Amino acid sequence: MSAPSFQPSLHTAPPDLAAWVALFRDAEIPVLAETADALELLRANEDAVDANSLGEMIATDPLMTLKVLAYAAAHRSSRLLTDAETVTAALVLMGITPFFREFGPQPTVEDKLAATPYALDGLQRVLRRADRAARFALGFAVHRLDPDAAVIHSAALLHDFAEMLLWIHAPELAAHIRQRQQADRHLRSVAAQRDVLHIELADLEQALMQAWRLPELLRHITNDKRANDPQVQCVKLAVRLARHTADGWDDEAVPDDLSEIASLLNLSLEATLKLLHEFD
Repeated sequence: MSAPSFQPSLHTAPPDLAAWVALFRDAEIPVLAETADALELLRANEDAVDANSLGEMIATDPLMTLKVLAYAAAHRSSRLLTDAETVTAALVLMGITPFFREFGPQPTVEDKLAATPYALDGLQRVLRRADRAARFALGFAVHRLDPDAAVIHSAALLHDFAEMLLWIHAPELAAHIRQRQQADRHLRSVAAQRDVLHIELADLEQALMQAWRLPELLRHITNDKRANDPQVQCVKLAVRLARHTADGWDDEAVPDDLSEIASLLNLSLEATLKLLHEFD
């Protein structure tokens, strides 16, 4: 089975949220080359693969995680009472052989963005941030003894998937947003997004998750507008801290992040900072 061909990059922003959803809902999602390579190695020895080990490997790649969860949601049996809220749960329901049958050799972001190295760099920054955010969020959830810690990890990993898709399918627009924010350090992300894209990426994310029928709990935890929910706070604060510390811990916003995280975890500022460095 050959990898799908890529769509051309988008140069002009669609007019509204519905148009963005229509564009991204069926767009090909390439994955990291290391994920694609690992899947082929596992495919060659399928009998030795189990849902836990495969799920752990996939869960290091937000793009592959998104593909598996979207597929599982679209093919969910009406007899099931619960959604697959993690990759491992989706694989258990799907089965290893059907998974490899449905997911052939994967297209990669490295191939897709080979001609636009600035886009690959931008995407990799978002992916690194997502990985750190997921680690922070999982740490917060475990500290709080939250039974949904695995889902909170997935939610933080996927929190910025719309920005990832933007770097993949509309890198010029993604770069324009980044340039505007670099030129004006006080320009808020949502303001730059509205100016360039006519939408906010958080709204696109929620709309796509609904279109793909992703699990309600995952949609709920990734919705920053439900700010009073401790699970939402775990993800929101983890994502914020990962963004503010992407280039070091001396960003002027970090003290506010630290204060809110200390409140969430019911710890002193000193104990919170120590814990954060352990998570990192």
